[in-house]
Amino acid sequence: MTTIRLFFAMAAIRHWPLHQLDIKNAFLHGDLEEDVYMEQPPGFVAQGESGMVCKLNRSLYGLKQSPRAWFGKFSSIVQKFGLKRSEADHSVFYYHSSLGKCVYLIVYVDDIVITGNDTAGISQLKEYLCRHFQTKDLGSLRYFLGIEVAQSKDGVVISQRKYALDILQETSMIDCRPIDSPMDPNQKLTAEESELFSDPERYRRLVGKLIYLTITRPDLSFAVGVVSQFMQAPCVGHWNAIIRILRYVKKAPGQGLLYEDKGNLQVSGYCDADWAGSPIDRRSTTGYCVFLGGNIISWKSKKQNVVARSTAEAEYRAMASLTCELIWVRQFLQELNFCDIQSMKMYCDNQAALHIASNSVFHERIKHIEIDCHFIREKLLSKEICTEFVGSNDQLAHVLTKSLRGPRIEFICSKLGTYNLYAPA
Repeated sequence: MTTIRLFFAMAAIRHWPLHQLDIKNAFLHGDLEEDVYMEQPPGFVAQGESGMVCKLNRSLYGLKQSPRAWFGKFSSIVQKFGLKRSEADHSVFYYHSSLGKCVYLIVYVDDIVITGNDTAGISQLKEYLCRHFQTKDLGSLRYFLGIEVAQSKDGVVISQRKYALDILQETSMIDCRPIDSPMDPNQKLTAEESELFSDPERYRRLVGKLIYLTITRPDLSFAVGVVSQFMQAPCVGHWNAIIRILRYVKKAPGQGLLYEDKGNLQVSGYCDADWAGSPIDRRSTTGYCVFLGGNIISWKSKKQNVVARSTAEAEYRAMASLTCELIWVRQFLQELNFCDIQSMKMYCDNQAALHIASNSVFHERIKHIEIDCHFIREKLLSKEICTEFVGSNDQLAHVLTKSLRGPRIEFICSKLGTYNLYAPA
């Protein structure tokens, strides 16, 4: 989903239109590389040959090989047109002409989004795909993988309003009283919160839907990440925490993200860590968010794999995670020839972690994170990344590492670029 949001940001910054295509019966187009046999389907058994089987010439829905066969077929077709496949993300294809024209395509199973500044090239690509597949041209992109897209001259807005309302309707929370924060800042959920919840399958199903809702809602990532830790044996207290998240969603179900041209192409990121924040195992939570030209394209809220012995160590591990993401974004943008990437900025609110990154001398207290130290310093020395201190009040990754109160969440969300297209004027 990071690639899709990056696509939206690129289109908004360059004022490119977004087009959508749909391939009908996509998996039926795949060519099988191995011999696959199937029983004769009921009602179509050849007379006198009931013991015979059919050899498949093409892939079918339900085969394990079908997704791979379809993508292999699609990839070969579009590359024959002249598009190159991205090495950073194999679902992206692109081409550049000597006149500065470009076309970018991203495919997700049978849904295709095309953008770029070559109007004629895009039209030719659409016609080419129609000749090879049963393709439906859906025009301007409006709805993609459950994401509602609104395009205008001012930018691109994405949201999941219909998806959010469907969740509220399914859980009978459509008329609930809204609340201004997804999780109580004073509450720490534990494994044995209370008696076991009576319907664990419902709990797991709802958490899965909320995870998908975080595609356009970074403000939900931390709270949803917490409740997802109790999928195996959820308690009533954990279910109540989900109900609170739904009440927060009810406050603004149409809230999404605005991508616009802000006059710069700077790649930057904020990282934060909540040291020993988990009462279960005392592991820290890493949170980071990445921006392109001031537009948020990637974020993560995740518990660290090991227990950190100090705040600086937890923050440094968060810096290492953000560095990996920044390097991938840089590689992707350079491959697409979208812009010249200067030194990427990494903002951190921990002075000790910043000193470790810039100090070439290893100390006893950091020798157990030596690999992370070498990794970040290598990027600093090559000028790919530069670190900057940011005060806690301006740390945007706070919303990804801890539960905050309503006014603080609203402030951070405004800086992240959240936008409610359906809010009353």
